[in-house]
Amino acid sequence: MAQTGPAGSEPAVGPATLPSPETPATQSGPPDPPGPAIAVVHLRLRSILQPVAQQFLVEALADADRAGAALLVVELDTPGGLLSSTREISTAMLGAATPVVVYVAPSGAQAASAGFFLLMAADFAAMAPGTNTGAAHPVGGQGETIEGVMGEKVEQDAAATIRALAGRHGRNVALAEEAVVESRSFTDQEALAQGLVDVVASDVAQLLLALEGRTWEKAGRKGTLALSGARISEVEMSPLKRMLAAIVHPNIAYLLMSIGFLGIYFELAHPGAVLPGVVGAIALVLGLYALSVLPVNLAGVGLILLALVFFIAEIKVTSYGLLAVGGIIALVLGSLLLFRDLDPALRLSRGLVATTALVAALLVGFLAVLAARAQRSPVFAGKGGLEGELGRAIEDLDPAGRVFVHGEIWNADAEAPVRAEQSVRVVGVDGLRLKVRPEERSS
Repeated sequence: MAQTGPAGSEPAVGPATLPSPETPATQSGPPDPPGPAIAVVHLRLRSILQPVAQQFLVEALADADRAGAALLVVELDTPGGLLSSTREISTAMLGAATPVVVYVAPSGAQAASAGFFLLMAADFAAMAPGTNTGAAHPVGGQGETIEGVMGEKVEQDAAATIRALAGRHGRNVALAEEAVVESRSFTDQEALAQGLVDVVASDVAQLLLALEGRTWEKAGRKGTLALSGARISEVEMSPLKRMLAAIVHPNIAYLLMSIGFLGIYFELAHPGAVLPGVVGAIALVLGLYALSVLPVNLAGVGLILLALVFFIAEIKVTSYGLLAVGGIIALVLGSLLLFRDLDPALRLSRGLVATTALVAALLVGFLAVLAARAQRSPVFAGKGGLEGELGRAIEDLDPAGRVFVHGEIWNADAEAPVRAEQSVRVVGVDGLRLKVRPEERSS
């Protein structure tokens, strides 16, 4: 059964702009034919808040406004996201003509960090049983506390933003600020009891029932929710957007970039392998897309590119492993510096960085060993490939004649007389003539 906060007992204020289709006609004459049920738009957002999610939500808000929907329900489950995307979504929600309810669901879901800002920006805030919200203190790119004057500025800016959002909708401003300044978190019951959310409901049907008759005010317009018998319109993220939303995460982006660089490096070291180059190119393009929408530190990108140069040079130059070691160091440092100003939910996994560095070291070492073996192995082509080869005299050599070596007939000069069909050993090459000596055994 739905539970409601104190706002549930407030009387409606202002004229209702969204009348229920079941309201009886007051004028004389035959009643008008019944119209379609009021539409409630319902969408699910279960990802970090980033540009793809931002585009999906903003487009859904615009479509709901054009359709004249009675309510937009955003079912949210997020560990946080980018501050820039969060601000854009909040601005779109506040400026939309359609009332918006952010509903933290299903049970076990969370609206942490940046998600807490969306919850406070909504016209109606709701949670499912067993959910939590809060922990919205700003941190650095690796989850560390931002020290000094900059940390104070970031914290005060976030605190002012959450006070404005909570105060706009009559929520507990002091407690909302504590979620930012002290990183407090709240269960659904704590948030309801202390005035941070308006409703706790187990599903969308109970949510709409609890919101029936609630008043809203946006951009000078007031209205009362009349949701009885409302038709729920589901909005789904397209498969392409789902894929892009999945890769726009630092861990996925970094993994794609690593696969791309290693695949292309392997292809350059061993031309003709084809598959590593194809897979590497595709992964690199997808990784570059992810980096284009994430806050990237150019110094980190430069160090990773420098590592790739060192790895390639290790194959071409005899450095006794120094270039490979320098490449690993550049790769690790570049990885740690790659992203900046990230929410803890977007933190790059240091375990992934260590694994990537280990795989890169093993691959570079393997290719370096292969290159060293190739340099030490005998030459089987050209002048070097002929010297020492065993052949057969086609005719008597005293000292000149013809020999059959390496599947070819050569003119040759013998150091000592050689009989036809006798084995000869190539001891030198002079232009297109071979120098041979007789072998003891005959072919």
